[in-house]
Amino acid sequence: NSVDYPDYAKKLVTKIKTTKNSKGILICGSGIGMSIAANRDKNIRAGLAFKPEIAKLIREHNDANVLVLPGRFMNIQEALKCVVNFLTTKFEGGRHKNRVSKLS
Repeated sequence: NSVDYPDYAKKLVTKIKTTKNSKGILICGSGIGMSIAANRDKNIRAGLAFKPEIAKLIREHNDANVLVLPGRFMNIQEALKCVVNFLTTKFEGGRHKNRVSKLS
């Protein structure tokens, strides 16, 4: 069913901002709308992942706290691998820390 995705992104953003060290997952058709909606908040680093390797990199390099999945363009197995990588990968820090700090 069609929904107003910004409403769902806003709910997730509010939850993340009030729960320390939390992460979230958003899904929409292309993933673009949810990414834009979530990233409007300065405390959010939402990354669009369409492959498990991307989900890992958005955590390692960007310290993403929101994973966005393009529901129309991936199967459930790929989506689950993305979720596992996102939830189990730590931020590398180092050279990436300075770059991420410039995003806030």
